[in-house]
Amino acid sequence: QVQLVESGGGSVQAGGSLRLSCAASRSIFSSGCMGWFRQAPGKEREGVADMHSDGSTTYADSVKGRFTISQDNAKTTVYLQMNSLNPDDTAMYYCAATWRRFLGVGRPSNYDYWGQGTQVTVSS
Repeated sequence: QVQLVESGGGSVQAGGSLRLSCAASRSIFSSGCMGWFRQAPGKEREGVADMHSDGSTTYADSVKGRFTISQDNAKTTVYLQMNSLNPDDTAMYYCAATWRRFLGVGRPSNYDYWGQGTQVTVSS
C-alpha cells in the first residue's frame, strides 16, 4: 500500500503560479510511476503529468511548456510546478502512484493509489 498526501492548492489569478506537492509513504520509483491528474466539475479525470522510474516525464498537450513535474532526492515526493495558469486549469488536482510501468501520458486506469486531491482555482 502507498499513501499519498497532496498539498499546495489554492486560488490564483490568471498568469500566476502554484506548486503542488505529493508526499508518498514510500518511494515508488524503484519500478513505478507517479503522476498528477485533474478533474473539473462535470468533466472526466484527465492526466496532467507523469514521472516514470527511469526519470522520464510525460505531459498532457494542454500543459506542455507551462507545468513541470519533478521529484525530491529521496524520491518520495513529487511536485507539480504550474506557471502561466489560466481559468481552464481550474480543477481538483490528484496525485497518483503505481508500481506498474506504462507508456505515454497516464490514464486513471494506469494508476493504483490516489491522494485525496487539492483544489486549484484560477480566476480571470
